[in-house]
Amino acid sequence: MEAWVWGKWFAFRGNRWPIFIFLSSQRSQQSLTTQFTAHNEGGTAHINHIKKKSVLTRVESIALGRRRRYAMASTDTVKRAEQLVETSMKGNDASHDASHVWRVRDLAISLAREEGLSSNPDSMEIVELAALLHDIGDYKYLRDPSEEKLVENFLEEEGVAESKKIKILSIIKGMGFKDELAGGGSQEFPPEFGVVQDADRLDAIGAIGIARCFTFGGNRNRVLHDPAIRPRSDLSKEQYMKKEEQTTVNHFHEKLLKLKDLMKTKAGLRRAERRHKFMEEFLKEFYEEWDGKA
Repeated sequence: MEAWVWGKWFAFRGNRWPIFIFLSSQRSQQSLTTQFTAHNEGGTAHINHIKKKSVLTRVESIALGRRRRYAMASTDTVKRAEQLVETSMKGNDASHDASHVWRVRDLAISLAREEGLSSNPDSMEIVELAALLHDIGDYKYLRDPSEEKLVENFLEEEGVAESKKIKILSIIKGMGFKDELAGGGSQEFPPEFGVVQDADRLDAIGAIGIARCFTFGGNRNRVLHDPAIRPRSDLSKEQYMKKEEQTTVNHFHEKLLKLKDLMKTKAGLRRAERRHKFMEEFLKEFYEEWDGKA
């Protein structure tokens, strides 16, 4: 039988404890009596909640399944994916470590909810696993060619459905900036792809992005800034991947400042605008300090 649920906030003067009450009715299966007595002047609230023949409704079941993250986060597959992240990325510098992956996962799930994907458990599972596994086997950190197959082998061993596996691998293989340079960004993409790619790019800009950029540059012994070395324009995929001498600050102009306009989702763009502005302000201050003007 269909269940109807209403929620309402009750707030009282002098009472800092807002109370959320669910009233639900289910025909012939559940009766719910709620007695509510509120003493406004004293700032106290008293609730007597009596339930008879309680039957877990569909909406209540969903609510119980949502904890710190979406219900998918409690599955054994996700837990083992987290373990794979920690072991395979342990030797990476802090710009591409497990903490980066946790942030991307949280951002991706948040964006997915804003984009209306939370009603589809399969989509949310695809989003979470793709976000968790997206940097395993990254070409910048490959130590052994066999690492390129880690994600595919993991999904096989976990028995992930073929349709989900194809989507997850497609997201991971096509979400990089180098692939956008190769024309991949002009193709049609599923909504799961958009939220995972946007989440990864959000972590590349703003305050976190600045910290990651200088961490990566320092790890590769790159020059901080050299006015004589100009940023490269109209980069191809091959030029971007080529390990030629570049400065850390030039990476802002070659990639990071372009990411806002490459966002795939409205939710991602809203967040990117704030982070983009922060980077512009940082660079303005950086150049003034470099030239001794500030």
